[in-house]
Amino acid sequence: MSLIKSISVGNGDMFYIKHGTSNFTIIDCNIDDTNKKEITDEIVLESSGKDIIRFISTHPDEDHIHGLKYLDDKIDIANFYCVANEATKDDETEDFKRYCELRDSKEKAFYIYRDCSRCWMNKNDDEKKYGSSGINILWPIVDNEDYQNELLNVKEGKSSNNISPIIKYSLNNGVTVLWFGDLESSFMEKIKDTIELPEADIIFAPHHGRSSGKIPKEWMESINPKMVIIGEAPSEKIDYLSGYNTITQNTAGDIILDCSTGIVDIYVSNENYSVNFLENNKKANDYNSTYIGTLNL
Repeated sequence: MSLIKSISVGNGDMFYIKHGTSNFTIIDCNIDDTNKKEITDEIVLESSGKDIIRFISTHPDEDHIHGLKYLDDKIDIANFYCVANEATKDDETEDFKRYCELRDSKEKAFYIYRDCSRCWMNKNDDEKKYGSSGINILWPIVDNEDYQNELLNVKEGKSSNNISPIIKYSLNNGVTVLWFGDLESSFMEKIKDTIELPEADIIFAPHHGRSSGKIPKEWMESINPKMVIIGEAPSEKIDYLSGYNTITQNTAGDIILDCSTGIVDIYVSNENYSVNFLENNKKANDYNSTYIGTLNL
């Protein structure tokens, strides 16, 4: 079993995966004075007893690193995963400064790229003490010309959206999930023939589900998702993906995916939210949230 939570943090992203092994993964951070203590306390609680705790930063835009300094001060991030980059900003926030410290740390940073491997991320240690997290990186290909151009852009202080990696999480005999960070449609169109994406059961729509992050048709056909989770963004900017089963975080609130063999039980914090494509297995409400149905894989 594992548990994935997409935390409702307004215009931004924050996730964690509580693995069935001794791993715990946080993806991105967007917390402020209204929620930082509550969310950080939850992460401390849920990660207690886990030996390997990692933070994956998709890119250093403020809505993906806001509150990073506070979080790091509280949990002492020892494993900081990001793409190798030299991003700069004219207006450096304390969170961006902390991002740079972690990114450039010889002790804490691990640079991710397509097919990279690391003990406990996607391979076991010799003694199989902690297990694997089931996380693999599908993009970037670091010598790709279009990607190299984006690295030059961020070095000059421009948008970092398109240095986002594509992250795959798979549970043995269970769900496969993809994250795309804030990759933009125009960039994905450039690289769509460079990589072939695998089938996945659930995807988190790029760029919070905005139309500007629309996934190329060819990728959607190869992924063939059973469900798409659309992040929080102004409704007029969202691509609601007609033809696909969707959950929209704007109205669902926190989304919890309780993953086990062959199924995903889904819970949301908005007790009035519902969808019609899930099977009702009549599970009790849990995680201080409302059960809305089960996705059969």
